[in-house]
Amino acid sequence: MLTAEKIYVTHKGLEKVQKEYKRLLEFRNQKTRGEVPSMLHSEEANPEYLAFQEDMNMLETKLAEYEDILQKAEIIKKPPKGRDILVDLGALVALEMDGKVEEFLIVGTLEADPLQKKISNESPIGKALLGKREGDLVSVETAVVTHTCKILTISYL
Repeated sequence: MLTAEKIYVTHKGLEKVQKEYKRLLEFRNQKTRGEVPSMLHSEEANPEYLAFQEDMNMLETKLAEYEDILQKAEIIKKPPKGRDILVDLGALVALEMDGKVEEFLIVGTLEADPLQKKISNESPIGKALLGKREGDLVSVETAVVTHTCKILTISYL
């Protein structure tokens, strides 16, 4: 996941990443403290050693991903007064879409979870909403269909 840009996260999202990173560091320390299987078993490579190496490589890759996130993380903050009338990261937006009212929280890609109505600022809906105001009609294009929705409310937690 190594990226060059900022990674936008909520306080809760950053805490989750920090906890998981710490847990993986502790797991790596426990795994390397114990007895490491020998490389050779008779004249062939020891399957236990190969499995150990594969696990360690996967663990190191995951740790590197978390380190990248932690270095590039930028906390999503409530916009200053006057800009809080526009949709931005961290906005809870109520939309009238296809005759129904839907609420979405605009988050960074790391925390996006459409089932929990958390959408990424880089998703088609997220991109279409950014910078818009209450009352605006927004056209959201997806690969399948184009929706027109109206922004009912914008709030920040």
